[in-house]
Amino acid sequence: MFGLGPTELIIIAIILFLLFGAKRIPEIGKGIGGAIKEFKKVKKEISLGEDDNVKENKKTQGEKQEPPALEARIADKIPGQIPGVKKAEEIKKKQIR
Repeated sequence: MFGLGPTELIIIAIILFLLFGAKRIPEIGKGIGGAIKEFKKVKKEISLGEDDNVKENKKTQGEKQEPPALEARIADKIPGQIPGVKKAEEIKKKQIR
């Protein structure tokens, strides 16, 4: 595991315990776990989207269509999950109607 032995891991754990305390460590772990889960979810959605683009390209055969850039696909998905941005989009939709 990255060349870290049990002694180094124990020292890191003690330092984390001293810095954050016993109450904050589970909260930090939960936050990191949620972030990893969300990253895997987005990665899976993007890879499924690439499969759809390949199928569309095979249908058109003569035309070459490049799939949208990774940044563009993430930029479409992530802002909608942020509470402030989501609320602003809802207000914008109401104003358009």
